[in-house]
Amino acid sequence: MNKPPVSISLSSYGADLVRQRGQGSFIDILAAAGATHIEWREELLTDENPLQLADDSRSQGLESIYSSPMELWLAGQSKPNPQLLTTLERAETFGANWLKVSLGYFTDNNDLQALGRVLAQSPVQLLVENDQTLHGGRIEPFQRFFDEVEQHQLPIKMTFDIGNWQWQDQSAASAARLLGRHVGYVHCKAVTRRADGKLVAIPPTASDEHQWEQLLQHMTQGVMRAAEYPLQGEDLVQLTREHVATLAHLGQPRLEKAHV
Repeated sequence: MNKPPVSISLSSYGADLVRQRGQGSFIDILAAAGATHIEWREELLTDENPLQLADDSRSQGLESIYSSPMELWLAGQSKPNPQLLTTLERAETFGANWLKVSLGYFTDNNDLQALGRVLAQSPVQLLVENDQTLHGGRIEPFQRFFDEVEQHQLPIKMTFDIGNWQWQDQSAASAARLLGRHVGYVHCKAVTRRADGKLVAIPPTASDEHQWEQLLQHMTQGVMRAAEYPLQGEDLVQLTREHVATLAHLGQPRLEKAHV
């Protein structure tokens, strides 16, 4: 049976380490750990050469997702973010098949036909993520957005960030039930509240993994998923390998052990 594709968001290794080492230094780690995809993080780039990263990741058999913090819709503007086409082109130079952005300020006045014209100029597929903001991290705007996406038959999928719903006190289970059929990429993230009241991402417990299994039941079988939580330790290959294996098994049918 084919295992689902598993990505690692490079932010998982910590912003300081990633900027210090450069994102290309993680290609060999992900390949050795059995990941199938690598998620470049625009906000952590330093002086990397995108064409070199594209070649090096392809040579190791890794497909690429390009993550940008840009918002698809800006407040008070009906047309999509004017940076969208440039960012799609930038993602393509990184060898990415997907561009991940935030929803931003979606309203009933947004021009989906204009969005479709921009997307038609690029082979990169758009993934729109629920972020941690009041305007871009709640279920209802995503329902309205994907209703419009379906009506206009646009090639857009959702990045479902499991942990981010907590920033707006939204139910991930409700979100999965209402939005699961639109999901093309899942950001797996456990969350806890620190003593100072701040929410932070943490590695998953068995309870988190069980919850993730339940959420995936509302999505396409074998949907692409990613670790986006701290992966920090002495042996990054072994640590990453363990989490890749865990994520690959989520939502998969359990086979009976063969009799020896």
